[in-house]
Amino acid sequence: MKITYTLTDESPALATYSFLPIAKAFAKHAQIEIETSDISLSARILAQFPESLKPEQRVEDSLAFLGELVKKPEANLIKTPNISASIPQLKNAIKELQDKGYNVPPFPDDPQNEAQKAIKEKYQKVLGSAVNPVLRQGNSDRRSTKAVKSYAQKNPYRVVPFAKDCKSCVSYMKEGDFFDNEKAVLIESPTTAKIVFKDSSGQKVLKEGLKLEKNEILDATFMDSAKLSQFYSEQIEFCKKAGILFSLHLKATMMKVSDPILFGYAVKAYFKEIFTEFKDELESLGVNANNGVSELLAKIESSPKKAQILAKYNEILNKSARISMVNSEKGITNLHVPSDVIVDASMPAMLKNGARLWDKDGHECDANAVIPDKTYATIYEAVIEDLRKNGTLDPTQLGSVSNVGLMARKAQEYGSHDKTFVAPNDGEFQILDENNHVLLSHKVHKGDIYRANQAKFDAVQNWIDLGIERMDITGDKAIFWLDSKRASNKIMIDLVKARLKEKGKDIEILAPKEACLESLRLIRAGKNAISITGNVLRDYLTDLFPILELGTSAKMLSVVPMLNGGAMFETGAGGSAPKQVEQLVEENHLRWDSLGEFLAFQASLEFYALKCKNSKAKVLADALDSATSKWLDNNKSPSRKVGEDDNRTSHFYLALYFARALADQSTDSEMAGFFKPIATELEKNQDSIRAEFNGAQGKAVDLGGYYKLDDAKAQSIMRPSKSFNAIIEKIAKH
Repeated sequence: MKITYTLTDESPALATYSFLPIAKAFAKHAQIEIETSDISLSARILAQFPESLKPEQRVEDSLAFLGELVKKPEANLIKTPNISASIPQLKNAIKELQDKGYNVPPFPDDPQNEAQKAIKEKYQKVLGSAVNPVLRQGNSDRRSTKAVKSYAQKNPYRVVPFAKDCKSCVSYMKEGDFFDNEKAVLIESPTTAKIVFKDSSGQKVLKEGLKLEKNEILDATFMDSAKLSQFYSEQIEFCKKAGILFSLHLKATMMKVSDPILFGYAVKAYFKEIFTEFKDELESLGVNANNGVSELLAKIESSPKKAQILAKYNEILNKSARISMVNSEKGITNLHVPSDVIVDASMPAMLKNGARLWDKDGHECDANAVIPDKTYATIYEAVIEDLRKNGTLDPTQLGSVSNVGLMARKAQEYGSHDKTFVAPNDGEFQILDENNHVLLSHKVHKGDIYRANQAKFDAVQNWIDLGIERMDITGDKAIFWLDSKRASNKIMIDLVKARLKEKGKDIEILAPKEACLESLRLIRAGKNAISITGNVLRDYLTDLFPILELGTSAKMLSVVPMLNGGAMFETGAGGSAPKQVEQLVEENHLRWDSLGEFLAFQASLEFYALKCKNSKAKVLADALDSATSKWLDNNKSPSRKVGEDDNRTSHFYLALYFARALADQSTDSEMAGFFKPIATELEKNQDSIRAEFNGAQGKAVDLGGYYKLDDAKAQSIMRPSKSFNAIIEKIAKH
């Protein structure tokens, strides 16, 4: 068994330049090899077009390699956050690669021939959440460790009080959304299905070869685009009258097909006058509202009507509902780029900020969080209701909500795959089995957004069992977050009840809003709860509760026990990564907190020890656990301010505590003997090493790229202490 460590993007990638040499050096003392696999956005792009590249530019298709690895019992994977690319991000990455001499083709927005269609198809494999469905061949177990929770309670984040007169709210569609239109079926016998669209001109096959297994849950639904547009217009008017900010919250990265379209409808609703008055001009410029205001502003630079469009743009911002801002100083609105506001990160950030967001002048204001589909919007509504009723949450007193999430075998990958379509005309979507019997059907209007979805029986059973196991281990109250009013959930509830009866267990089942309110009640009382959820809620809750409890979701332990016996250990979310990279480039200070990497590495070592019966790996795992606790107790997390300890210094202290723990343990005398002088040397030189790290800060640096870093430059920037590097080399050479 090897440990495979992923290379990804932005600040997690930068942190890896510093942390990975440390991890490799220590791992060698248990004869553990750590290999790397590059699943960054740039590597994923390059892997799609080997025929366009020079031999020396070609890269391994790491995602394909890892997709096979995670199906094997020896899989031991540490995954750091990667970019789930929106189309604007993809285009920026393509341009950067082209500027560096990589002959990758441009992204064709509107393919005109078969060659362009093939190129777009390849890029579709890179867009959005391309990585997670491939790697997650198991269900998710995500929780806060005792050491992390204890630290957070002793050192709470700065709490912004929730005002009693706060007008902030969550708004969602009352009818016509994905929730209302969902239909589902439990597959009785294996079959191969297809998705077709029928209209007055005949039938078109959209998706073939859909393999369905016995007892698999198949569901499908659509969003009524006319009602969506009406909803947006109503919310903009409501915000204007109420004097609160209009703020849109979607997931245009993971839900790469559906949510950029939902985003585009909001852009067109808010800037309706621009898209009406300058319709022909915008079409000739190739402006796509799904890509946001940023693309519109960039493309009108070459237009003779630029001044008129800009005047109308500013007029709308001044007379319409005030809009929330991503960056007030730079004039970047909530509608600029679809990937700027990701609901699972943006909503918890708003809620912990007294449920307020920022206007164009940088002032904190009450806001209307607009989340069109009610399927999950209600969980955020529940938090605001709880805050209004019970007051500000106190992180020093809160218990924890952990999560067991269904995601194995691409379960419930909503809106992010090849089963999501836009109705080309009025007509009907149908899913037909191999005998052309209709499994599910939906009559739709032109422009409606349709999606189908699957959940395999063995994945569901494993998920239920994992939830039971976590409840039995912890003794905490567990809740299945399932809504009997939702078609697919109704079937899921039957499967859950049957499995619970079979196992002799009793676990409460509540709709998401009620489950959220009950979980908040429990943690306010200092108790813990286990949320057992489907895939999308898994994604949302593993940000929501950690951010409310700890101030961040980057400090969670995330374990994915694979169905075939291997395991993946995921580190914290990368939502603020772009701003952190910006600070590094400007000030050579990286505030990324690598605690998630420490926790994942420790769990990976523990798994290695268990699977390989490697006693030295167990010694390393125990010592790293001790070191991480000391690192937390001594508050060695990175500072946000230049000139103070940052990510690199935090890695030094982790190494120091790791070495000291190995020196002081009595289980392995050989390791203790080696690490005693190492620990002493690190302790003796800590002031000078720290000075080397912090002395490098305060000036701009060049990474040689954003999506594809220059390895030599990045390594030099992230490993500025020659003294520390020499000690790590000494550890590695033993």
